[in-house]
Amino acid sequence: MSDLTHIRLTRDIETPGLATLDGYRAWGGYRGLEKGLGMGPAEITQAVSDSGLRGRGGAGFPTGRKWTLMPAGKKPRYLVANADESEPGTFKDRYLMSRNPHLLIEGVILAARAVEADAAFIYVRGEYAEIQTVLETALAEAYAANLCGENILGSGWNLEVVVHGGAGAYICGEENALLESLSGNRGRPRPKPPYFPAAIGVYDAPTALNNVETLCNVPFIVERGADEFKSVGTERSTGTRLLCLSGHVKRPGVYEVPQGIPAMALINELGGGMLEGRKLKAVQPGGSSSQFLTAAQLEDTTMDAESIAAHGSMAGSGAVVVISEDQCIVEYTSRLADFYYRESCGKCTPCREGTFWLSRVVRRIEAGAGRPEDVELITSVCNNIDGKSLCALGEAAAWPIRSSVQEFEADFQAHVDAHACPYRDEQVNPAISGRQGDPEALVEARA
Repeated sequence: MSDLTHIRLTRDIETPGLATLDGYRAWGGYRGLEKGLGMGPAEITQAVSDSGLRGRGGAGFPTGRKWTLMPAGKKPRYLVANADESEPGTFKDRYLMSRNPHLLIEGVILAARAVEADAAFIYVRGEYAEIQTVLETALAEAYAANLCGENILGSGWNLEVVVHGGAGAYICGEENALLESLSGNRGRPRPKPPYFPAAIGVYDAPTALNNVETLCNVPFIVERGADEFKSVGTERSTGTRLLCLSGHVKRPGVYEVPQGIPAMALINELGGGMLEGRKLKAVQPGGSSSQFLTAAQLEDTTMDAESIAAHGSMAGSGAVVVISEDQCIVEYTSRLADFYYRESCGKCTPCREGTFWLSRVVRRIEAGAGRPEDVELITSVCNNIDGKSLCALGEAAAWPIRSSVQEFEADFQAHVDAHACPYRDEQVNPAISGRQGDPEALVEARA
């Protein structure tokens, strides 16, 4: 991995002053916009389609195709950047926006031109207040330089760009909930159909909604062309990908890699390997909502959507969470269950009730009060959520928890049989040591 010629989005990203307009232009910024202003919307869309760029936010839908789903000629129409990065273990968009905000702004403007948007919004996660300030400062520079606003660079084309802060709800990472929040309503998902954003989005108008990393790739494609973009990566997963490596590795961080690199190369070469004295147990390759891959599965897994899917998981948001053998997987799963229970908006019954019961049952097992039927019950509850909830949050809760039980059933059964955590060293967490039989005491100890 010593060859860094593939680096695109994070090239010189730690350079002082890169976040300013002068610094970004010295880096090569806004050349894509200058070229794109001489191209028609269909030309930009075709270039992105030819590049094979797929969404980097989780679903991996082809970006160019997504843009073409908007009904032709219907006005007004909008472009929205999803900067509500809320998936646990994911921090790549924050990294890009904090250090190179103009890259996102340029990508937003080009994407807005491609879909013939009347206005564009950057919806920023509520906890990213500092990032919102960085973006607003960069946007003010862009307006002053006539890179957005009226008659952009004398092209006769107008575009208003607005930075909008959210309230910090995980559900607003879901596209329809985000658009509801942006429209001034409570952030809750809407049923699809009929509320597909391309047809009925923000303010009930056609809307293209893309992730931050996705949009940051657009200037490169417009300036350099589709062929150069897909010169790295795999045939179906083209380009580079920002991976957020965290967990029990020596060098956690954001790494820009060609799609298709071996998973073990990511962990051992870029991540420096496991922490001293620890052995690999499992990985969540696409954030907290992705299914677990065991150490054995990772030996022949590459970091692209197809390979990860073939092993029963998903590339998701690009968050790679590495788990060592001395981590109690039941405790880890319990925290996942608690998170999704608390973040469920409560609008649909499968998710509202299902996440509650998952949290309660997994916590009960962790606390040492598990019942013989609980392991099977967890799978049953997951099956009653999966594919039945209003939006993907229900699936995000069901998939990793069901996967955990399937891959590590022996760990769960050992907790049930021992009426305690058989793997926990009392020195690891004294706050809960000796209190395993009381689920409520365990919750209090966590607080």
